[in-house]
Amino acid sequence: MNVEIATTHTGNSKEKSDIKSSRGDASQADSVDTESSPPTILSYLKDLPNLCSLAGLACTLLAIYFSVLAAYNAAMIGMIWAVAFDWADGLIARRIKGRIGNDRAFGAQLDILIDIVSYGVTPAIFLLSYGKFDPLFLAVAFIMLAASAMRLSFFSTFGLSGGTQYTGLALDNNNIILVFIFLFESIFTEGLFLVVLSVTGLGLAALNVCQIKTPKLSGNPVNVCILAAYTFGITGFYGSKLI
Repeated sequence: MNVEIATTHTGNSKEKSDIKSSRGDASQADSVDTESSPPTILSYLKDLPNLCSLAGLACTLLAIYFSVLAAYNAAMIGMIWAVAFDWADGLIARRIKGRIGNDRAFGAQLDILIDIVSYGVTPAIFLLSYGKFDPLFLAVAFIMLAASAMRLSFFSTFGLSGGTQYTGLALDNNNIILVFIFLFESIFTEGLFLVVLSVTGLGLAALNVCQIKTPKLSGNPVNVCILAAYTFGITGFYGSKLI
């Protein structure tokens, strides 16, 4: 009898101990969940580089809008300013102290998502619009967009080659080059210039996904100054045509 009572008492004590342990584990898990809970989405609007990225997205939206309306001079201004804000967000991010890992990770993801719209979707829509949305140019537009998506996916997976160079032509060059080429639109017939745009788009797509190594231009202060001068010059030239 005494042995049974002792055994029962021991079992009850063990059960109580297990219950306390389970409660302790649950409490600890709740504490960990609370500590690791992510910040709100809108809290990242306080990060200046993200605001800069979104400003570039606004320029991209304007470029798409004016492309659809066939207001190509205004579209060119939006396309080049999208590049300017893209370069600016990286410069600002590198100079801000105290940005934690989540801030950097969120900013990097935001930048990549905006890049596909700025340098993939926008040039494709511009080409389609200039071709009066003729289905014949859908193939060229798709190749440009697909190359941009593959280029960004490769970069997000493998990063810079050797820490300093891109594999393939960086996508911001797509806008820079297209905006420059459009300067010569007036010396061609509309049909011939459409061929020029198509060949240029396909050439850029090929360069985006090839294995050539290209330097990271946005990290050099001299290149930043050149882009700034180019952006204001392009804005002045195309802006004068809107007056």
